[in-house]
Amino acid sequence: MLFFVSLVSFLITVIAYPFYIKKMQSLAYYQVISEYSLEEFKQKAKTPTMGGIIFVLATLISLLIINLKVFSNVRVQLVVLAFLGYALIGLVDDLIIIVKGSNQGLRGKTKLFLQLLLSIIFYLIFKENSISTITIPFLNFTFDLGYFYSVLVVLMFVGTSNAVNLTDGMDGLAGGTMLIALLPFLYLAYLNQELEVITFIMALLGSLLGYLMFNFKPAKVIMGDVGSLALGGSLAALAMVLKAELLLILVGGVFVLETLSVILQIFWVKAFKKRLFLYTPIHYTFRLKGYNEKAIVLGFYLLGFIFMLLGIGVILS
Repeated sequence: MLFFVSLVSFLITVIAYPFYIKKMQSLAYYQVISEYSLEEFKQKAKTPTMGGIIFVLATLISLLIINLKVFSNVRVQLVVLAFLGYALIGLVDDLIIIVKGSNQGLRGKTKLFLQLLLSIIFYLIFKENSISTITIPFLNFTFDLGYFYSVLVVLMFVGTSNAVNLTDGMDGLAGGTMLIALLPFLYLAYLNQELEVITFIMALLGSLLGYLMFNFKPAKVIMGDVGSLALGGSLAALAMVLKAELLLILVGGVFVLETLSVILQIFWVKAFKKRLFLYTPIHYTFRLKGYNEKAIVLGFYLLGFIFMLLGIGVILS
């Protein structure tokens, strides 16, 4: 059943995307590129956007078809809440961008407020069905955060959803690194015999694989915020329901590095009036250094694979 749900999810995406792409082209719903983007990436302005709609729906539809009982599991309910909730925030952001014809969607404060609100709703439900303890990797030392756990939840959601969003800058980059990052959580769910959570992850893996078939360079569709925020939200939620909160930092190492590059760049410019990196997020710096886009994406895949192996090592320790 587990591989079957992945197969169904995969088939839904590969069947749906050609129709979706054609429809988006007829509506002229294309990716709006920031004026600050590298010149070569401005050619992506004719690429249909909001492709995340398909893999989000494919994941959920495959679960409805194969195993409706999955949704009766509170952990899956929480993950789906984050998955769908952050997808809706991203969808609103994408639609505003398309309507306005500029790269400015939701106002930053509004977007952050909605992300915070959803993380708080998640926490209020989550705390009734879990505990506020965290485990330090390698040390196997567990301690109770108490009320501070709510702060951790907010940071995980806002940080991870925005980190995946920042990573979505090259064809195949965010989708591929996300697929790799999901594997340690799949293994952890298997060890914990969390069958329903495993089923969700398998469905998501299938739909992501289908999406990547249309997103590898040259991309025929871009996931948009509806996809990147949904992926980040689901990754954070999986870390919480599987009680592997700190593991997220390691497993999502690529997303962490991308985000840190942006934070460091802003700090450096303000403090020293010059750039630390040629361009951020950091994947653009490698492009300016002369590496081609496919090589950069494959390099990040390799880095994600290393983080994935380290994550599995932590789980086994």
